[in-house]
Amino acid sequence: MEVKETPVTKNYSRNIVDASLFMGKSFGIAWGPNGLLLHCNSSTINLQKAATDNVVRDENNKVREELIDSCFDSPLNFHKEINHETKEVEVDDYKIKIQKLVCDRLSLSHICRSYISIIEKQLEVSGLSPSKRVMLMHQVLVWELIKVLFSSREISSLDPDMEALPLIRRAEFSYWLQESVMHRVQDEISSLNDSNDLQHLFLLLTGRQLDTAVELSASRGDVRLACLLSQAGGSMFNRSDLDHQLNLWKTNGLDFSFIEKERIKILELLSGNIHEALGDMNIDWKRFIGLLMWYQLPPDSDLISIFQTYHRLLENGRAPYPVPVYIDEGVVENSWTPGNDRFDLAYYLMILHGSEEREFGILKTMFSAFASSHDPLDHHMIWHQRAVLEAVGTFSCDDLHVLDIGFVSQLLSLGHCHWAIYVVLHMSHREDYPNLQARVIKEILFQFCETWSGQESQREFIEELGVPSAWMHEALAVYHAYYGNSLNALEHYLGCGFWQKAHSTFISLVAHSLFLSGKHSEIWRIATSMEEHKSEIENWDVGAGIYMTFYTLRISLEEDDDAMTEMVSLKKKNDECKEFFNRLKESLAVWDSRLPLDARMVYAKMAEEISDLLVGDPGEGSSIEDKLECFSTIFDSPIPDDILSCHLQSAISHFALHLTEAVS
Repeated sequence: MEVKETPVTKNYSRNIVDASLFMGKSFGIAWGPNGLLLHCNSSTINLQKAATDNVVRDENNKVREELIDSCFDSPLNFHKEINHETKEVEVDDYKIKIQKLVCDRLSLSHICRSYISIIEKQLEVSGLSPSKRVMLMHQVLVWELIKVLFSSREISSLDPDMEALPLIRRAEFSYWLQESVMHRVQDEISSLNDSNDLQHLFLLLTGRQLDTAVELSASRGDVRLACLLSQAGGSMFNRSDLDHQLNLWKTNGLDFSFIEKERIKILELLSGNIHEALGDMNIDWKRFIGLLMWYQLPPDSDLISIFQTYHRLLENGRAPYPVPVYIDEGVVENSWTPGNDRFDLAYYLMILHGSEEREFGILKTMFSAFASSHDPLDHHMIWHQRAVLEAVGTFSCDDLHVLDIGFVSQLLSLGHCHWAIYVVLHMSHREDYPNLQARVIKEILFQFCETWSGQESQREFIEELGVPSAWMHEALAVYHAYYGNSLNALEHYLGCGFWQKAHSTFISLVAHSLFLSGKHSEIWRIATSMEEHKSEIENWDVGAGIYMTFYTLRISLEEDDDAMTEMVSLKKKNDECKEFFNRLKESLAVWDSRLPLDARMVYAKMAEEISDLLVGDPGEGSSIEDKLECFSTIFDSPIPDDILSCHLQSAISHFALHLTEAVS
């Protein structure tokens, strides 16, 4: 059959296809290693790779080292510096240390500021796409919101008023809202005509930019309106008076055509009628919450009541949906529809703040990538936010493993195996899945062995995490065995205590090579290291024990014996040699085809060397019968025929001498 080249295309994709399709009815789509997806059901083979590293690519789609550091290394290094509590979990004969972040609400402000500074350094990197900058600014705002909603401050004796604390938190949240919507207000103002001052004022009010609004109104000569604006959102009596006045005008049939529509909208807003003020104007959900807090609800309303009011309006269809930032800011095309349960992470934080139940029901949705990013494979910052929120006690959940594994996948795609294992050790321990962390760690060690073993810093980091060295040795053993490096594989089998596997590797792949290279001390070292565990090793006596017996017997035969015990010594040595030769033959039978040709040659060399030593210089005290018995032992050994012929000639001469002595 003619073999032709097949066109291959390669591209990155965020599409995750069910791996169970492989070898199924729709075979033609298969997962390869390292996140590769192969489509081979046509003349063109498509290679697609899950793009888990989009977050570290610039606008030219190039991976930037500084982005890797600011997105992954720096946040994780800071996370590692925070206090942790550990729990030892037994896995078979080993223990691993499950870790959990520990911090309180007093230190939360410092933690949030530290994460913000890391993100700000990332914003300084050149070549970032506009969409990435939008997402980074959103991360900053989320950390600021976490600090506002969940941090606590030390109460000194000079400030004992506990009732003021909710108002302080409200003021901080109000400032956060103003900062988060300021750019939206400015963008809308920039699109106005210069003559539309009242619309300009209204937009300033939606962002609570009262100082600017008052100055603008006064500069245009509208002093009365400026006075009203200076009191916006203040006394409920002022709001009531404004509302009463507007109702009187409507009741008395005032011709509103003599009053600018924008002025009426401003008055409606100042009176607290935000829906009347907005009319058919589209406004983002953050500014709508701000309008509720600043102009409709009482100025002493706490945040929980504000969030609950917004939630009720949202359920009744009278409030804009809290769409995720990438839709709200136009980063991606708006495919969101009402009823979609994916909202912005900031809104989930508000719900979490107002939830009195510690078992929070929508955590999986809250901590999904879609709540904070248009990239469904990006979990790098939301993992930290979840860890900090859980550490300060805002919720408790042991079922967010999808988030953990998603972050692990991102780290592995960048070759950060040590950080991936660090994240795995922070996965919640569950009694119904007690070995989950161990299984994932082993999978990482095996699948990415070449990566972590090639960097000493990663290897040391993994050891410092308390990962059993035996697991690392096991992964390295399999890796070296796969690539045919039998000696290194053997060393790691010994390191992980796989004595049977180490023994079979030693006999079938390593020992004969070392023997032929003259590395006898290395053979002795390896064999003695296994000898302590020979009770766990099958066929020890006809395996590594053969080599130990050979070296011991060779030393014994090379020693100079005392003349008075020469005859006894020869008989004893002959018996020892006979036993050794029998074990050699038994070993050949037991290992059979597992012994390569070189190993059989080594056995022959050992038998030959022992045979030469046995009959080399038996001494004057030995009888001819003893010498002939030695030759009989040699002829029964696994020595090649050409070598045996030499011993046969020597045996014939000794036998002739024996006959001569017998006749005489």
